[in-house]
Amino acid sequence: MVAVLLILVVGGAFFFCEYLIYFPTILKCAWPKISHARGEEGIDGRSVDSTVRAMVLSDTHLLGAVGGHWFDKLRREWQMERAFQTALWLLRPEIVFILGDIFDEGKWSSQKHWEDDVRRFHRMFRHSTDTELVVLVGNHDIGFHYEMDWFKLQRFEKVFNASSTRIVTKKGVNFLLVNSVALHGDGCPICQSVEKELIKLSRDLNCSLQSSQSGGGLTDSCEGSQLYPPTSPIMLQHYPLYRVSDAGCTGLDAAPPEERHLLFREKYDVLSKEASQRLLQWFKPRLILSGHTHSGCEVLHDNKYPEVSVPSFSWRNRNNPSFILASVSSGSYALSKCFLPEESTVIGVYCSAGACLLLLFLAHCMWMKGLLQCLSLCLLGKHKSL
Repeated sequence: MVAVLLILVVGGAFFFCEYLIYFPTILKCAWPKISHARGEEGIDGRSVDSTVRAMVLSDTHLLGAVGGHWFDKLRREWQMERAFQTALWLLRPEIVFILGDIFDEGKWSSQKHWEDDVRRFHRMFRHSTDTELVVLVGNHDIGFHYEMDWFKLQRFEKVFNASSTRIVTKKGVNFLLVNSVALHGDGCPICQSVEKELIKLSRDLNCSLQSSQSGGGLTDSCEGSQLYPPTSPIMLQHYPLYRVSDAGCTGLDAAPPEERHLLFREKYDVLSKEASQRLLQWFKPRLILSGHTHSGCEVLHDNKYPEVSVPSFSWRNRNNPSFILASVSSGSYALSKCFLPEESTVIGVYCSAGACLLLLFLAHCMWMKGLLQCLSLCLLGKHKSL
């Protein structure tokens, strides 16, 4: 009987903490609803009656061979895999964005260790053909500005089969992906290449808007440009745009109060003022989504450009990871936040199960002690009667 209770306690705690807990937590999440303006039209002139359902997460930091203890690696990666797979199964996003720092040691990993990290990533974040996975580059993937080189960048781009700076279009919505690691403005070869591509994309988007407003005609300056849906883009990148600190950030996933007033360093914690202003002037995005800080924050730049910093998806970086659910149309969007199980809750459940095991063991010992005393008394009584 005691053995059965022990198995039930241990098995129940394990099943709840490693599988079941993700379902009730993510079931609380729902896609936000948006209303389309009357007469809103897509690029082909038809009324837009569909919305892109995008799931946005950041800073997964898959541990590498150098700094990753095997148990830490196992624990964190299992948490992210179960959370991601459960979210895919329950929420069915059409597209998933991961805002950089996919790997923790991509900036210095050898080719062998890199291939192992990539294999684990594809296993954890496997998805059906109904869902598109789009990955952005972060400083831990290719190194900070002074560490990155063409080999690391091209290795990253080859794995994910795409340029690190580009536009992804879905249902008339432009998602602008920015390699923010290369926006130091010091004229480095990769920086020059990325800025050149951004200028081209800015021209293409502006020409697309002009073409729509002029009934399809293009000016001479727009000759040869690629046309996109005529809407302002959603801009996604790893580094946040420039802000002084997280002092104005609130919410359950904001930085701890003692850290919110720490000043951010330009080109390390956030983009520089100059790079931030250039991006806003070039693209005039209707929304910016960024990562890097591992904490949530909402900022309004120049009183018209909203930015949302997405917290880390991993228990290694915070007790309460979360991700963003975005419903986006060509003219509107709505966001909601989905929290994952807290690591402290899981630890609490395991501690409670351990306490139950201890109580069962003590009760069993006391029962056995009482049984032995009873038997000894019976035997003693029989001996006296003889």
